[in-house]
Amino acid sequence: MSRVQLALRVADLEGSVAFYTKLFGTEPAKRRPGYANFAIAEPPLKLVLIEGEAGEETRLDHLGVEVQSTDRVAAAATRLKGAGLATFEENDTSCCYALQDKVWVHGPGREPWEVYVVKADADTLAKAADTPEACCGTTAGCACGS
Repeated sequence: MSRVQLALRVADLEGSVAFYTKLFGTEPAKRRPGYANFAIAEPPLKLVLIEGEAGEETRLDHLGVEVQSTDRVAAAATRLKGAGLATFEENDTSCCYALQDKVWVHGPGREPWEVYVVKADADTLAKAADTPEACCGTTAGCACGS
């Protein structure tokens, strides 16, 4: 099953986890320092919470579509390129405490979108912030051609 991902940068991670647990009636699927995600069955949604700076308002970090296989990521990359969109592909990348293959595009408002597959759990939120491949743990989204 594919599902849409909404990643929010929140100032109060614990308060946000408590709120979304009540809103969707489910506990987080994954908790790590500064990070939580919910695998919500109905509506099918992956809600990702990334700890931001104290006092900041919640803001959109990035959007995504989680798919079941690397083949589906590759098919999405081909389709997006064929539609004339600029893409940035990453394979075997560590992002959001997961090993992933993904393709990134930007919407007309510069909002970052990823189509991705989770291949395994990882021990880190993101690649080092000083690498060109840094992802969701840094500034809005990724290094996807910005």
